[in-house]
Amino acid sequence: MSTLAQKKGFGAVLWDYLTTVDHKKIAILYLIAGGFFFLLGGLEAMFIRIQLAVPNNDFVSAGLYNEILTMHGTTMIFLAAMPLIFAFMNAVMPLQIGARDVAFPFLNSLGFWLFFFGGVFLNLSWFLGGAPDAGWTSYASLSLASEGHGIDFYALGLQISGAGTLIGGINFLVTIINMRAPGMTYMRMPMFTWATFVTSALILFAFPALTVGLFLLVFDRMFGSNFFDPAMGGNTIIWEHFFWIFGHPEVYILILPAFGIFSEIFAIFSRKRLFGYSSMVFATVLIGFLGFMVWAHHMFTTGMGPIANAIFAVATMAIAVPTGIKIFNWLFTMWGGSITFTTPMLWAIAFIPSFVAGGVTGVMLASAAQDYQYHDTYFVVAHFHYVIVGGVVFALFAGAHLYWPKMFGTMLNEFLGKITFVLFFIGFHLTFFIQHFLGLWGMPRRIFTFLPGQGLDTANMVSTVGAFFMAIAVIILLINIVITSVKNEKVGNDPWGDGRTLEWAIPSPPPFYNFKQLPLVRGLDAYWLEKMEGKKGMSPAEPLGDIHMPNNSFIPFVISLGLFIAAFGAMYRAEHSWGIPVLIFGMLITLGSMFVRSVKDDHGYHIHKEDLEDSNDKGVKA
Repeated sequence: MSTLAQKKGFGAVLWDYLTTVDHKKIAILYLIAGGFFFLLGGLEAMFIRIQLAVPNNDFVSAGLYNEILTMHGTTMIFLAAMPLIFAFMNAVMPLQIGARDVAFPFLNSLGFWLFFFGGVFLNLSWFLGGAPDAGWTSYASLSLASEGHGIDFYALGLQISGAGTLIGGINFLVTIINMRAPGMTYMRMPMFTWATFVTSALILFAFPALTVGLFLLVFDRMFGSNFFDPAMGGNTIIWEHFFWIFGHPEVYILILPAFGIFSEIFAIFSRKRLFGYSSMVFATVLIGFLGFMVWAHHMFTTGMGPIANAIFAVATMAIAVPTGIKIFNWLFTMWGGSITFTTPMLWAIAFIPSFVAGGVTGVMLASAAQDYQYHDTYFVVAHFHYVIVGGVVFALFAGAHLYWPKMFGTMLNEFLGKITFVLFFIGFHLTFFIQHFLGLWGMPRRIFTFLPGQGLDTANMVSTVGAFFMAIAVIILLINIVITSVKNEKVGNDPWGDGRTLEWAIPSPPPFYNFKQLPLVRGLDAYWLEKMEGKKGMSPAEPLGDIHMPNNSFIPFVISLGLFIAAFGAMYRAEHSWGIPVLIFGMLITLGSMFVRSVKDDHGYHIHKEDLEDSNDKGVKA
């Protein structure tokens, strides 16, 4: 396959990626798009920190600061963290369960393009009259009062993007339930696959709440309804419930795959099976379950009353228990193991104290009485950056180093990887550790400037210096990626030498059909078992036969493009006469493409077993 890929022109490769339904290529699309938005969100974060470096700064205006702040949060959560996690789910999960692709390859592609166009739509707001400015949570009282179209971009962009995420989640659920290789029982699935499974279930139940909230917001802003306007008999607090019934499970949607990546890393680089596997599975499921029962801890100060506050406080504290189980299991996995300090392992080891620190402040915030002091201060900002950066972002960096050879067939430079780690780790703690104290000293969230002589000057400067360390670390990672891609030194199927699960049993990068013959799974850490018995690879579970593959399709791109166009029409229909026609035109493109998809018989194609046999004889790794 690799020789073919090198001969293709740029146009052919571009068309290949625009139409692909291969989970491995879709993973690369998610990685590129998510990586781009990650850099964008990071740039916005740098603007925030520069503005707050010194008192009375005028680097950006108050209004622009609100836009940057809002877009930083929205971009990082919806357009960077989610797609990067989806990149690893797509690249790794089908290989881990021994599947040839996901259950619905077409939908996989559709999910990506919806996310992509939603994200592009949201970011076009910068050029079309101003970005959303009501915070990433977009509380109704602020968003209904927001002038211009910023909030409309937010609501419509997230609606389109969220549909893609929902489709992806459903796809992964069906894939894991239906497509596991012979012998791959649920309790033999790798932890990352379990995390993908639970996360996908959370997406299935959490995203509809966001969909409904955004739907009502669009109607309030564009069609004159009054769901959130108290003056007209609406209820502004109900938006907060809708948002957080989605928003709290969302943070578990982010962290559970991170836990899964770390579970793989600790086992591989300690050369031991994961300690307490069944309790890890149970803890993952329990976190997913409890994640839906804690949303109102974001709202302790809205006046729900002491009984509601107490219930949500207790539920929130309870969620620390399964998380604690996981932390100790990771520590016990390393205990007595033969540890190698590779770049992924460094991120994983650093994750434990960083994440625990974020968890501790989480339990502090869970106490409703204390929360009256912490609420809307930098203490909260420090808390959620400790869990999201110290948890999710560390995992994304670790996963990028761990799975880069599996996705691209080349190893990232270990030395540069460790420099990135050291700089980012130092910068992260410099930036956010001091923010706990800023919060306790009374610095509120979301303010664009502060006065001198309030004791906030030094700490804010320290925080800004730390942010520059993180920025430099990310630049070094980019340099590392460029150098690795230019050198293009190919690696084998198990480049780390201690791979335990099925993805390490096949070539890097895998052939487009993944497994020539489906593997027979004989226990947890299936590939490790075979290696321990002195075998080269997996025993096949079936004779060599024809493999059925799906055809590429341009339709997902067109469906998503239609919604992208329709969103502009919906937004501008009040001021411009072309609004309604554009809305109708966009919907026609989308519905027309769906109709074509419905009536066109697309049976895919077969790879004949003779061709599979040929690839063996020629000595091509397949």
